[in-house]
Amino acid sequence: MKKVIKMSAKRVALVSAVRAAYGEEASVVTRKELQAIVDVEPRVHSWPTWLVNNDDLRLDRGLYVLPQDNGSYDDGSKEVSVSEMITPEASSLATVSLATNVEVQDEQDSYVPAKYSGYVPFGNFSTVRDVLKSGTFYPMFITGLSGNGKTLMVQETCARLKREYVRANVTIETDEDDLIGGFRLLNGETVWHDGPVITAMKRGAVLLLDEIDLASNKIMCLQPILEGSSIYIKKIGKWVHPVPGFTVIATANTKGQGSDDGRFIGTNVLNEAFLERFPITLEQSYPGTKMEEKILTNEFAKSDKTEPELVVNLVRWADVIRKTFSEGGCDEIISTRRLVHIVNAYNIFEDKMKAIQLTVNRFDDETKESFLDLFTKIDAGVEIEENVETDEEEFDV
Repeated sequence: MKKVIKMSAKRVALVSAVRAAYGEEASVVTRKELQAIVDVEPRVHSWPTWLVNNDDLRLDRGLYVLPQDNGSYDDGSKEVSVSEMITPEASSLATVSLATNVEVQDEQDSYVPAKYSGYVPFGNFSTVRDVLKSGTFYPMFITGLSGNGKTLMVQETCARLKREYVRANVTIETDEDDLIGGFRLLNGETVWHDGPVITAMKRGAVLLLDEIDLASNKIMCLQPILEGSSIYIKKIGKWVHPVPGFTVIATANTKGQGSDDGRFIGTNVLNEAFLERFPITLEQSYPGTKMEEKILTNEFAKSDKTEPELVVNLVRWADVIRKTFSEGGCDEIISTRRLVHIVNAYNIFEDKMKAIQLTVNRFDDETKESFLDLFTKIDAGVEIEENVETDEEEFDV
């Protein structure tokens, strides 16, 4: 069945370039072949989202129908097997192109993350969703205590919007080679590998810079990228231009000003010019009690369990500890992530005190014993004074 897609001058130019490289009779094109064309003339050809995101033009993962200059294409070509559509000439040309450039092309077909089963949206989820849904380049800085779902929120938002997502875990050792890319030894030959930043730029993906406050001043290599600008990779003499949809999100436990209380050892004071390039900062808190109960209920459901009383007690226990922490009464906290760990441990051992003890063993002995003692009181139905100051090892009951 013949169909027609609207063709602009840029679209016609890309189609013509593909046929000039891979044969005038070419009716299909692979993702690698498209990328090779874009890389040769990045100022002329941008990444063809109009083609790769069109369900009618997608034959298979990484394989697309190539329309005629007038926009017509045969939808019936989907009935032909993939192996019949790739000509030997096109295959060899793609291979030669890669070998000549001495550059490893991305072989992953999709970077859209899988949905997290049972995820409960809360906090800044709607804000992140609205920004990503707009397709606007708009860097965001998300800060908050550990284990409150910052990273998972970004990943799940991308999953629900079917946005590609590239995550880079930042440490004090992270440098330009880790982020932008560098030469690697492959089969005895030195080849260029794109880093996560360049991969995200080329694909129009969401780049997550996780734990950004652990970075050194080497992170300043991202200045032009945070401005939405193209970047020149001097090591291979190429410009990389961000594909529409590309944006950057950074997560951190601090606001880039270091950790005065020593709680997040290793975090650094980030350059003010770097931080200034994030238009907005989102402060992520732990979910409210009802929301957290829903999160734990969903976790239990994954193992076909329902434990409403345990869920309520765990959430109340964590809430008392958090309030005590915020008032300076103790030095440790029970995060949402740790509550999920307890649920998972309970699903394995089917012993609530064992599950709790195993997951709080990371704390010092006094803190661990006080946390366990508090839970036994809550679980026994004892009324807990939630707004009194206590020391690390005692909770008033």
